[in-house]
Amino acid sequence: MYRFDNVGGMSDDSIRVDKWLYFCRFFKTRSKATAAVDGGHVRLNGERAAPGKRVKSGDHIDLIRERLPFAMEVIAIPKRRGPATEAHECYVEDEDVVREREAQAQALRQDRLLMPKTAGRPDKRTRRKLIKRFRPDS
Repeated sequence: MYRFDNVGGMSDDSIRVDKWLYFCRFFKTRSKATAAVDGGHVRLNGERAAPGKRVKSGDHIDLIRERLPFAMEVIAIPKRRGPATEAHECYVEDEDVVREREAQAQALRQDRLLMPKTAGRPDKRTRRKLIKRFRPDS
């Protein structure tokens, strides 16, 4: 009987960066994680990562997701995409970046509260206000 635990000579102490991001629940699908890595939103140890780049314990990952920054140190390699509590045990986030992310999220919420509200599609007047607000040169 064949065992496929160590296919291609790869050990259990490292994993592809896109797979790690998917397993640790930063993205809902692995293809979205791969697209983020391809798009340059992920840096591994200060360098732009490729989807197949291997992540091991002790590596530092910087990630931009939905315009919000994440910075973490890998402390474990997950075996599967499990519950969030299990995924959170695989990394430690940088406290400064967490505070910065919360401040940015709060600022985005404030911006959305100040936007003109309509019951449905914006009418002509509201659309002009939106254009004036976001494109002041027009």
